[in-house]
Amino acid sequence: MPLKWTALVLASVFSSAAHAEHEHMEHLPEIEVTAHAHDGNSDLHKRMVNSPDAASLLQDYTGVYSYQAGGISALPNIRGMNDNRIRILVDGAELTAACANNMNASLTYISPAAVANVSVLAGITPVSMGGDSIAGTIAVDSAKPIYAANADAWLYKGSFSTVYRSNNNGLSTALNATAASDNLSLNFTSTMDRGQSYRDGNGDKVRATQFERHIQTLTIGAKGENEDFVLRLSHQEVPHQGFPNQYMDLVDNKADSINASYSRRFAWGDLDTHVYWQEVRHEMGFFTSEKTGAMPMKTHGKDMGYSVKATIPIGDVHILRLGNDLHRNTLDDFWPAIPGDTMMMGPNTYVNINDGRRTRAGIFAEVESQWDSRWSSLLGARIDHVRTSTGEVQAYGGMMGMADIAAASAFNAGSRSASDNHFDLTATGKYEISESSSVEFGYARKTRSPNLYERYSWGAGTMARTMIGWFGDANGYVGNPDLRPEKANTVSATLDWHDARKKSWQVRVTPYFTYVQDYIGVERIGTFNPLSRVGTTNALLRFDNQDARFYGINADGAKQLWQDSAWGEGRLRGSLAWTRGERTNGDSLYQIMPLNARISLEQKKGPWSNGIDVQFIDSKTRVDDARFEPETGGYTLVDLRSSYQWQKARLDFSVTNLFDRYYLLPAGGVSYANWKAENAAGPMSALAGMGRSVNLGLTLDF
Repeated sequence: MPLKWTALVLASVFSSAAHAEHEHMEHLPEIEVTAHAHDGNSDLHKRMVNSPDAASLLQDYTGVYSYQAGGISALPNIRGMNDNRIRILVDGAELTAACANNMNASLTYISPAAVANVSVLAGITPVSMGGDSIAGTIAVDSAKPIYAANADAWLYKGSFSTVYRSNNNGLSTALNATAASDNLSLNFTSTMDRGQSYRDGNGDKVRATQFERHIQTLTIGAKGENEDFVLRLSHQEVPHQGFPNQYMDLVDNKADSINASYSRRFAWGDLDTHVYWQEVRHEMGFFTSEKTGAMPMKTHGKDMGYSVKATIPIGDVHILRLGNDLHRNTLDDFWPAIPGDTMMMGPNTYVNINDGRRTRAGIFAEVESQWDSRWSSLLGARIDHVRTSTGEVQAYGGMMGMADIAAASAFNAGSRSASDNHFDLTATGKYEISESSSVEFGYARKTRSPNLYERYSWGAGTMARTMIGWFGDANGYVGNPDLRPEKANTVSATLDWHDARKKSWQVRVTPYFTYVQDYIGVERIGTFNPLSRVGTTNALLRFDNQDARFYGINADGAKQLWQDSAWGEGRLRGSLAWTRGERTNGDSLYQIMPLNARISLEQKKGPWSNGIDVQFIDSKTRVDDARFEPETGGYTLVDLRSSYQWQKARLDFSVTNLFDRYYLLPAGGVSYANWKAENAAGPMSALAGMGRSVNLGLTLDF
C-alpha cells in the first residue's frame, strides 16, 4: 500500500473511533507508556517470540525505533535522537557501552524472555527519571520477587520456554525457578539466545549477523511490613556476535553485575534507594570467513552508581520528590600489537582510551500537583555535574603509523579533562476538558555531556579512525576534547480523545519541537577509499558542536470493534510517526526514520489470541550527505501471530514478513560485510532487512 494512503487509513480509524460505544479497551497514558510481559496479548510477548533482542520490545512505541547493529544489539532511537542521548536503565542501573562501536550497549544485558516491564518516556521527562540525556528515558525491568501467600508453607514455581525462528535457525531458551516463603524469595533465571546469519527477502545471506549469548541471574528478595529489599547477581557471556555494518565483530564479552535496591515506607512518605556495579571485559576481532583480518581490540569497563529518592505527600494536593544520584564509568580501550608487525599494527600496543573516567553527580526536586478534578501539573529542576578525564595514550609506533604517532604526542600535550555543569527543568500541565477529552502540554530543558569516545578518541590515521563509531556507516571518526554539552529545549502537547470510561476507544495526537544547542554532530575532514577500492568513497569525520532541531508529530489510537460470544473480543490499533531532524542550515541529520505507520487487528476468544500487524515505511530521500548515507525505498511488511494458553502451558506461533518482502532498512547503516565478501565495486548499499521467518514458541509452567 503506498504510504500516502496510510495517513488516510489511520485518519479513518481515528475518526470512526469517536463513534464507538463498546467497552474494555486499555487506556493509553499521555506521557509514559508502559507494557507488561505477563499479558499474553501485550506487544512485549509477541516481540519475545519474534526477536532475541531486547531493543525489539520498543518497536511498537510511537516515535521510537531501533537501528540495526548485531543480532542482539540494536540501538534505540527516540524522535530522531540515538541511544547516547537516551537514559537507558536496566533494572534501575545505568550501563555504558564499553566498546568504540557500542557492541555491548545497555539492552544487550537482558534477554527479552527476562523482561517483565518496559517504560518509555519521550521528550519531556520528569527530572526524577534522571539527567545527562536529552531524548528521553527507557526503563527495562525484570520481574519483581514473588512470595508465598502465608507463613505456613513455601512457594515453589518456575517455567521453561523455548523459541525457534526459521530464518536464521535461531533458538532462544529461558529457565526460571523460584522458591519463596512469605518474606524471603530466591529466584534463578538462565537465558540463551543464538542464531546464524539471516537471509533477506531475496533469499540471500546477510553476512555477519550471527550471534550467541548466555545470561544467568540470581535474585534474592526480602520484605517486611513496610520495606522491600532486592539483590540481583548476574553474569553474561557473548562468545561471538557479527556486525554487518561494522569493520569488525565481537569475539568475546563477559560481564558481571551486582544490583541492589531497598525501599521503605515511613509516616512522612516513601524512601527508595538503589546501588549497582558492573564490570565488562570486551574484545573485537574476526571470527568467520565472512569478514577476515587480524586486529585484536580489547576494552575493560566498569559502571557503578547509586540513587536515593524520597517521595513526600504534602496535604491532599502536592507530592514532593527529592533525590540524589551518581553514576561513574571507567574505561580502558587498547589494541594489542600483532606479533611480528613492526610496520602498521605494532610493535607497541595502541592505547585509545587510558584510564578514562566519566563521573556524573546530580540532585533534583520536583512537585506533582492535583489542583482540582481537572487541573494537574508537574514542575521539577535538577543540577548535574559531569567530569571526564583520560590518561596519556600511545600509537602502534610502526613506520606506517607516523600520523598516529604525531597525534598521540599532541593529545598527550593537551588538556585531557573537562568539567560540565547541567541545569535541567521540566514543567508540564494537564487539563481535563471533559469526560472524553484532555490536553497535556509542557516544556523541558535537558542537557547531555559527551561520552568518552566522542571527547577523547584521538587517532589520525584512517585505519584508527574507522575503528571508532557506533553508526554502522563504515566511516571514520575522531574525537574532540573541546566538545561542549548538548542543551535541548523541547515543547510538546498531547491532545487526547476517549470515551467517558476510558475503556472503549482512544485517539492521541502529539506534536513536538526540540531545539538542540551545541548538538554533537560531525564535520567532514576528509575522505578515503575502503580497502583501496576505486569508486567507493567514505568519510573521515570529526565530532563537532552544531545547532540542530527536531520536530514532528505522533498519533496513535485504539478502538474495540466487537465483543460477543461468537467471535470473542476484537480491537484495532494504529499509530503514525513523522520526524524531521536537521541542522539549522537545513542539512538532514543521520538515521532519521521516514514517515511510518502501523495498523494491528487483534482478536481474543477464550484461550486463543490472534493478530495481524501491518507496518508501512515511506521512502527515505532526506539523508545525511556528510556521512554518505544511502537512500532507501518504501515498503510494507505484514506479520501474523497466534497463541493458545492452557493452564500450565502456552504455544506461540508467528510469521514475520509474511510475503517475504525484500527491503532496505532506512536506519540500518550500510551492508559492509556483504560488500567486502562480494568484492563489490561502487558505494555500499543500505543494509537489507530480514526475510520471512516462521517462529514457534512453547512455555511450560511448573
